[in-house]
Amino acid sequence: MPGKNVCIVGSGNWGSAIAKIVGSNAKASNRFAPLVKMWVFEELVEGRKLTEIINTEHENVKYLPGHKLPKNVVAVPDITEACSGADILIFVVPHQFIRRLCDQMKPHIKPESIGISLIKGVDEGPDGLRLISDIIREKLELEVSVLMGANIANEVAEENFCETTIGSKNPENGQVFKELLQTQNFRITVVSESDTVELCGALKNIVAVGAGFCDGLGFGDNTKAAVIRLGLMEMVAFSKLFCGGPVNSATFLESCGVADLITTCYGGRNRKVAEAFVKSSKSIAELEKEMLNGQKLQGPQTSAEVFKILQKKNMIEKFPLFTSVYQICYEGKPVKALIACLQHHPEHM
Repeated sequence: MPGKNVCIVGSGNWGSAIAKIVGSNAKASNRFAPLVKMWVFEELVEGRKLTEIINTEHENVKYLPGHKLPKNVVAVPDITEACSGADILIFVVPHQFIRRLCDQMKPHIKPESIGISLIKGVDEGPDGLRLISDIIREKLELEVSVLMGANIANEVAEENFCETTIGSKNPENGQVFKELLQTQNFRITVVSESDTVELCGALKNIVAVGAGFCDGLGFGDNTKAAVIRLGLMEMVAFSKLFCGGPVNSATFLESCGVADLITTCYGGRNRKVAEAFVKSSKSIAELEKEMLNGQKLQGPQTSAEVFKILQKKNMIEKFPLFTSVYQICYEGKPVKALIACLQHHPEHM
């Protein structure tokens, strides 16, 4: 049987780090076709097309400088050309672009193909928050798994040891993705609670913004630990609310839960920008432009989506940390309000 064709939809910092792994695993296994197509949003870098740079120098000089990509990973600027013929689609683009991309891809998708989303964020639906995997499922009519974990892209590219979690409602697909993505230093656990895994990936960014506010205010690790713990409690409570029933709390002990939460609250762009927000008089949008070299910030936007749902369900007072991150980012509440929210958290009443 010929190997399965793989397409990576996206080529930013995380997409390029994943391309390193996928390229070398595809080449080494006869289950996958050796050529991996990677869709690249075309832009000019010092007057040259980014796809041309990647295909000649095998390096994404804009989003993952200093790391060579395997030569069998080919950058393609046209999304329809990149995805046609693919058996496996790996989605790793900023979530703002997913609907438009899916619409362009739809006529070119093989009916039996499968997808995995590495996108940490949520989208807005008519009834509030929508999972990105649901949008892909609905628009492309394919089975979608998710991958979330404590995976800072540059460290993964450097092949530092880390773990990650695949959430897959279909165990066979989970195993295919594990084979495609696991390495000696990128260890994967597959669990069936895909929605909880995906929610963790989105909600932890809100908590990271709170952690960044703490850093900006000059509080130490004890305060940040409280933000992390109370944030985790709200993540669990929100997942139960969103999934409308029992949620396996063991999932939060996987890499997608507590591990990703810790790494994002100490590293990561949400924490960094939130700290700068406290120390400067600039808006979140201005800081995103200035500090992130074209990358997108997920935390503040996710807090806005979550706030809408909590408002609808009349549950704002049960989620004071999520709520105060939203109000500080968007409603001009003073950053010090975060500390008041920790002091008066329902957990402490």
